[in-house]
Amino acid sequence: MLADSGLLRDLQQYAFDHGGQPTCLYGDPAYPLRVHLQGPFRFGVLTDQMKAYNTAMSAVRSSVEWLFGDIINYFKFVDFKKNLKIGLSSIGKMYIVSALLQNALTCLYGNETVTFFDLDPPTLEEYFS
Repeated sequence: MLADSGLLRDLQQYAFDHGGQPTCLYGDPAYPLRVHLQGPFRFGVLTDQMKAYNTAMSAVRSSVEWLFGDIINYFKFVDFKKNLKIGLSSIGKMYIVSALLQNALTCLYGNETVTFFDLDPPTLEEYFS
């Protein structure tokens, strides 16, 4: 899926800050390590600093899971393990629409993620423009 998405190519082309320094995403340990795609330290002897990094980033990575949980809680029909059959349902389309609606709810009411990171969500107008 990562290869099909074109994400790594897009990151190599666009993921730089205003000073030209590379920016990166933090991913699951299963993803390949790249300049723009990082993961936890996992090989050899880990220093205390490496362990602290892994702990801090694990907490942040867990916040992504909160959003998946929100979608499943608000839109129970997209929990395909229980209800949908691949090849017989438009799972992908239903999930995308559910994610858009969940993001709209976040714009209106906030969520656990915006609270955790002390952020203000965009307005609906900003989100959908």
